[in-house]
Amino acid sequence: MARQVKLNASAEDYLEAIFQLVAEDGAARTGEIARRLGVHKSTVTGALHALADKGLVEYSPYSASVLTDRGRRVASEIVRRHDVLHRFLKDVLLLPDGLAEANACRIEHGLDREVVDRLVAFLESVADGEAREQWRDRFRPGGGKRAD
Repeated sequence: MARQVKLNASAEDYLEAIFQLVAEDGAARTGEIARRLGVHKSTVTGALHALADKGLVEYSPYSASVLTDRGRRVASEIVRRHDVLHRFLKDVLLLPDGLAEANACRIEHGLDREVVDRLVAFLESVADGEAREQWRDRFRPGGGKRAD
């Protein structure tokens, strides 16, 4: 079994950005990563060196960064956590998309896989039908209380 790599929130943000840029554009260049994360190129370079030292990224100056197989697995789990949280906040708690996105970004770094799996199970259980409407009623303005 592969050793679990311990990453801080910033490192996870870099992996997520690289994963998404490669999916969108086919490459993750230092300048694009810097723009996506709102940091300087020199900060990105330092982060890429650290991720390369952990075996998550193949980094070479003046070239696009590439996730290793291990890096892809870690990044896809980070993206999954983010997506599940975003869906939960938006579709179940009925938060506006921007608020759901911002909070998913903040929360995603602290969740264990078991919590994410349970959120997925919950989302699937209320995906359709009466259960979904009951949950939505509870989170509508006024808390689902009806005026008589």
